[in-house]
Amino acid sequence: MNRMVKIDLITGFLGAGKTTFLKKYAQYWMEQGCQIGILENDYGAVNVDMMLLQDLEGEQCELEMVAGACDYDCHKRRFKSKLISMGMCGYDRVLVEPSGIYDVDEFFDTLCEKPLDRWYEIGNVIAIVDAALEENLSAQSEYLLACQTANAGLVVFSKSQEAEEEEMGRTIGHLNQAMEQVQCRRRFGTEILAKDWEQFTAQDWAQIASCGYVLENYVKQQVYADNGYTSLYYMNLGFSEAEVLDRAKGMFQDPDCGQVFRIKGFFQREDGSWMECNATRDGIGVNPIEKGQDVLIIIGEDLKEGVVKRYWTVNEMGLSAVQK
Repeated sequence: MNRMVKIDLITGFLGAGKTTFLKKYAQYWMEQGCQIGILENDYGAVNVDMMLLQDLEGEQCELEMVAGACDYDCHKRRFKSKLISMGMCGYDRVLVEPSGIYDVDEFFDTLCEKPLDRWYEIGNVIAIVDAALEENLSAQSEYLLACQTANAGLVVFSKSQEAEEEEMGRTIGHLNQAMEQVQCRRRFGTEILAKDWEQFTAQDWAQIASCGYVLENYVKQQVYADNGYTSLYYMNLGFSEAEVLDRAKGMFQDPDCGQVFRIKGFFQREDGSWMECNATRDGIGVNPIEKGQDVLIIIGEDLKEGVVKRYWTVNEMGLSAVQK
């Protein structure tokens, strides 16, 4: 291969808004005339985020995926194999969106291996962080937050237009505390990009597109084996919009479910149109989508499958256990 392909990583914890950002970021590169490949890795048996990106696919953009929810070595093999095949496609740039449960070291380690070290050049590592980041995270989640931001060329706040200055200040403090916990010398301040994404200017996108990455040392942990993270999925539910939203809200308020980070998927309205559902503890978003699939994925830590199942199954009378 005569030229190196630039490869960017869009990282961030579950529900931070990586896929929404990626759609805008990919559109930026296509407007620059680039041929891009997007590599998606969703933490679940059904790749919901892949479906959310389907409107990008065309002459300038192709979508690929790596199956998630497997151990570190297996995932690394799949990731490397997919990058080898994509390296032969003539892209100008490859954009990687991993699961929110992802150790960024895998990205750097894999790209140092042959033949990828001769094919790819790391461009940007962009970390998406909720501007009103939840304060009470488990030790595992704190580590993921740290490793996903430590090497970022730029941290981009999501939903900053909905957050108060005090909340964003607490989030910056939380990031710095996470750095300290893993013995990383990096600290964050005013260099974080905190702005409504709809208001990004050409200068903002130029800053993002040239942010690069940094190499910081920190104490490593294993996050793939026996880490307590779980994804559960339910298909062909047939629930109305009101029922989906009511059950999703109920799960976030029910401690017996475990720690629910995110509920995402699709449902169909009575008129046949498809809607995307994206829920976190902070709120539930519903948006129209051209094509969907009747599926919902629940991602969390130490989920209690028996309790979760009660919300998404019905008896012969059409009632779920939580309605009885």
